[in-house]
Amino acid sequence: MKIMGLVVSLLAGAALGISGMAFAGGSDMANTFQQSSLPGGGIEVPHNDRIHLSTDKQWISSEGHLSDLIRLQWTKDRAKPAISWLDENGKDKAAIVAHAKANDPKQHDHNHMSFETTMSPDGKNANELFTRLEIPFDQDISEIRTHSSNFNVMDGILRIAGTGGINRDLTFAKADDGNITTPRWAMRADTSEESGGNAGSNLQIIRYSDDGKALDNPLTIDRSSGNIGIGSSDAKTKLDINDDSVRIRKSMTPASSSAPGEEGEIAWDNGYMYVCVAPNTWKRTALSSW
Repeated sequence: MKIMGLVVSLLAGAALGISGMAFAGGSDMANTFQQSSLPGGGIEVPHNDRIHLSTDKQWISSEGHLSDLIRLQWTKDRAKPAISWLDENGKDKAAIVAHAKANDPKQHDHNHMSFETTMSPDGKNANELFTRLEIPFDQDISEIRTHSSNFNVMDGILRIAGTGGINRDLTFAKADDGNITTPRWAMRADTSEESGGNAGSNLQIIRYSDDGKALDNPLTIDRSSGNIGIGSSDAKTKLDINDDSVRIRKSMTPASSSAPGEEGEIAWDNGYMYVCVAPNTWKRTALSSW
């Protein structure tokens, strides 16, 4: 009955514009609700008082989701229920907003929850609340987006996981108006079967056409062997190039047959090909035209 009395008092006070409504059942009967001094008015809870909500209900649709202790609803198609944070001067600093339609009827429907913070106080849009993170609803796969934000993982792991038969992609894309993105490159753990012996889930670099269609995978690293394929997804050696030439752009002439070098290095100049056959041991063969 005390709670019902409080609710009735709140509703009556809001309707009649009465300040100084008694908090029924509170520990301090002198505390009162009053009209908020912020733009738009509203009911203000006494300073430093708390609202404590608790439940023993579950989140069950058939029961009306009785455990949602705070329920915000829009009753017109462009309304935007929000929770906001203000500084000591009453200026907006952050907000959580959920809505369907944009303020501007010319814009596409937003259908998302957005987390907003203010822009810099000395920038082009000083102190304006700006969407940093948006999570869409009414989608089977929610396209979560950030805007003008950097994402940092400190002392942790950024993980892309998936079940069997699913590509795990980190995609680089071109952005257009209306939040439309078109892929350009992707780093992928592919769908190759994990059959034991560290096989499967090979790493690939995928390139895309201007219209966002996958062209090929110019580089693949086999997980079991570590072999790198260029133009090949089935590398048989540590470096397997599926092409008819390899280019070393710059010439280099070892100072002598004992010049510094590591086994396996290859160099060339206008007269010779050089191969380092052992540490600091070079051999060469003359080049000739035909």
